[in-house]
Order: sequence, then C-alpha cells, then structure tokens
Amino acid sequence: MFALLTLAGLVLGALLGIVARVSGADWLASTLDTIGTLFTNLLQFTVAPLVFLAIVVGIVSLRDLGGGRTAARLGGRTVAWFAGTSLIAVLIGLAIGLVFRPGEGLTLAADPAEVAKVDAKTPGSWGAFLTDLVPANPIAAFAENNVLQVVIAALLVGAAAYALGEKAEPFVAFSRSAFEIVLTVIRGIIVLAPIGVLGLIGNAFATYGSGVVGSLFGLIGTVYLGCALVLFVVYPLLLRVVAGIGPRRFFGVTWPTLQFAFVSRSSGASLPFSRQAAIDLGVERNYAGFAVPLGSTTKMDGCAAVYPALATIFIAHLAGVPLAAWQYVVIVAVAVFGALATAGTTGWFTMLTLTLAAVGMPPAVIAAGIAVIIGIDPIMDMMRTATNVAGQITVPTLVAAQEGLLEERAEESTSETESEPQPA
Repeated sequence: MFALLTLAGLVLGALLGIVARVSGADWLASTLDTIGTLFTNLLQFTVAPLVFLAIVVGIVSLRDLGGGRTAARLGGRTVAWFAGTSLIAVLIGLAIGLVFRPGEGLTLAADPAEVAKVDAKTPGSWGAFLTDLVPANPIAAFAENNVLQVVIAALLVGAAAYALGEKAEPFVAFSRSAFEIVLTVIRGIIVLAPIGVLGLIGNAFATYGSGVVGSLFGLIGTVYLGCALVLFVVYPLLLRVVAGIGPRRFFGVTWPTLQFAFVSRSSGASLPFSRQAAIDLGVERNYAGFAVPLGSTTKMDGCAAVYPALATIFIAHLAGVPLAAWQYVVIVAVAVFGALATAGTTGWFTMLTLTLAAVGMPPAVIAAGIAVIIGIDPIMDMMRTATNVAGQITVPTLVAAQEGLLEERAEESTSETESEPQPA
C-alpha cells in the first residue's frame, strides 16, 4: 500500500507540474516547490545525527566480530572495494563520453545570473579538502550539516570508544538508544513520502521546460546510461561472481530502497533502508552497521565517478577545449582517490569542480560550464543517488562474502516487503 501511495504521488506530482508549466500557474509551482522543500529539509534534519550515531555504533559493534586485527582487515577490504568499484564506474563514464561525445557541436550561453551563483560557491580543491577534514568546532559541523566533518568526528569517537571497552559502555548504550530514536523519527518522516514525492516531482516538471532539457539531453542521457550500466550490470555481475547472489534476489531486496533514493536524492536519508537491505541480503548485522553508514558518505559511484567524467567531457566539448590523454588519467585518479570529497548534499559540485580544476580547466570555463548544467542537475541527481545507494549495499555484501560473514539465504525467501521503507 505504501509503495502504491508513493507511486500515486509521483504520477499526480508529474501531472500537476505539467499543468503548472503549461498554464503558467505560478502559485501551483510555488506550492509544489514548498512541499518538496519541506520534505527535503525534514530528511536533511536527520542526516548528520544519523550518520554520526550509525558510524559510532557500527565501529563499536565490530568488537563482536573479533579483535582489532579483524576490524582493521574489514575496514581495509571495504575501502579497497570502494576504490575498485569507483575505478570501474569512472572507466565506464569515460568510455561512454568518448563514444557519444556529449556537448560536441552544442552552442549554449550560460545565464550570467547562474554564473554569478556558481562563482559564489566554494570550489573543490585538494587543499580545502584536507583542511576541512577535521572540524575546528564539532558543534558547527553538525549545525552546518558538514557531513564529511561529521564522519571524521564519528570515526575518532567510535575508535576511542572501541579502545576504551567497558569504560565506554555508558556512552555506547546512550549512542545505541539515540540511534534508535533517530531511526524512529525517520520512520515518521517517511510516512510523508507520498506527499514529498508529489512536491519534488511536481516542482521538477514545473521548472524544467522541454527546450532546456532537450538541448542538454546528451548529458542527461549519457549520465543515465553510465549509471544504469553500473547499477544493472556491474553490481549484479560482481554479486553473482563474488557472493553468489543473483540479480533477482538483489533487486527483490533493494528495489524499494533504490526507488526511495531516486526520489529523495539523499544517500543519508536512505541509510536506514540501505542498512536493512544489506542485512536482508545476509550481511552480518554488526558489519552492516559499520560499512553501510561509512559508504553512505564516501561511496558515490554516481556522483563521484560516472558524473564527473561525463560532465567534464561535456563542458570541455561545450567550451571547445580538447582533452589530452593525461587529462583522462587525471579524471580516473580523482574519481578513485577523491570520493571522500563527495560527502554532503553539495558533494556533486565539489567533486565536479575538483575534477575540472585537476584537468586544468580555466576558472571562467568551469563557472560557465557548471552554470549551463546546474539547472538540470536534480534530474541527473535522481539516477546518481540510486546508483550511489546500490553501491553502498553492494560493497558490504561483497566483503561479507569474502570474510565469511554472509548468511546463506534462499532466493525464494526474499520478498520486496523485507526492505521496503515502511511508515512507523
């Protein structure tokens, strides 16, 4: 029933958005925007505490899987798979860009107002990335929803609690209780998902005219194709070979979560469902509690690999700047080693500017290029986020299979309802 209500909200939102666009009913477009913004704000409200508590609880839970060496091995193998699948994803993005050449022959002028907005944003850079890793004020990290700094704080606190053992039990008990409270709040917010979907999709249809979408369809189409290959080919193939899990079982468990990620455009908001999906696939609960929250902020194959590769090629073609072989190598390196820079709601912007700067694009070209594509970013972000979340479920499953932490489950025992986001 909940899935049907969400689907109804999507269809009704699309129809209302089209009506608002065609009729010029600004009040309707504004209402849809307000509904979508309120729902998004509710989701973002829970992201920082959810990520912090999930990582802290997850690290402490690793004690039940063995000693410090076991925890270090699990963490190392998880990060290695993060990097390996990011490499595959960025190579797919580059291959699609070289074959379809998005932006080639296209002439578009950036809106000066959009260029000014892009210039006002803080571009991604390795220096800023390193200096921003550790928050000078941990309270400010939460207040500003700086997810990357929250992750670093959670890793430090979780490691300290792990090392202290019984002395930290009161804090650990509090963290576990607070984590359950946040999950309960999220379940309450999810009840509003059909209404939120109506607003988000309706606003998208009301905002983007066919002319803009049509002129940039080359980029949209290649991003969707690249993400689809990673989501529907690479992940299922790895799961079949490494973990013995077939596509039917994988998508049977994860599909409701991927749908929610697609609409909400938030890996953080999808975290409770991603974690449960991994558990339903057989991943040991304690390891899933560590790896999935870590992946929700650092494992972004859609935003950090496929998209920067294709957007960089698109902007280069648009500006008439040819890319040399070494610049393609740089794109790959940034995707593999710079994934942490995507943590947070503006991660796509940081990763894209970081990639463009790394290949030597002039600041004026970067600002103008992003100004051209920023208007359609929400359309691409839906598919990017679904791909991100699928990867955040896939990697822990692969590691669990290699470490003997994957419970054997029959294909027939898995149903959609096991992992479907349900209202409280």
